[in-house]
Amino acid sequence: MKHNLILRVIAKLLIPIIVLYALYVQFHGDFGPGGGFQAGVIFSVAFIFYALVYGIETAERVMPESVLRILASLGVLIYAGTGVATMLLGGNFLDYNVLASNPIAGQHIGILVIELGVGITVSSVMLLIFFIFAGRARQ
Repeated sequence: MKHNLILRVIAKLLIPIIVLYALYVQFHGDFGPGGGFQAGVIFSVAFIFYALVYGIETAERVMPESVLRILASLGVLIYAGTGVATMLLGGNFLDYNVLASNPIAGQHIGILVIELGVGITVSSVMLLIFFIFAGRARQ
């Protein structure tokens, strides 16, 4: 892979901004447009940009496929675990009102946790798909 100094410097400046924006979308999603899916895609775009600039092998060393599989499973577990927790607390599946003494606070907590699980799953799966397709070019 040819090393392009300007592209690498710009990437070092842009990647943290993209990740910060993904975090903003993640945690602002319960107040406005956005949420876990959008934040997961934005985060994975930052990592794909890293892989395109620094190389697929470098990106795979930073974020191995085994870690991505664990994170994808963890996100689904967070989502389902929240639903099971609401059932154990006496509500229906994903009835956030029972998560706190105040129903509004329960809704807020439930949405944040669910969106976090969705964001982790979406970003992990997007990166797994990218690495699978990028790996085919090397074979």
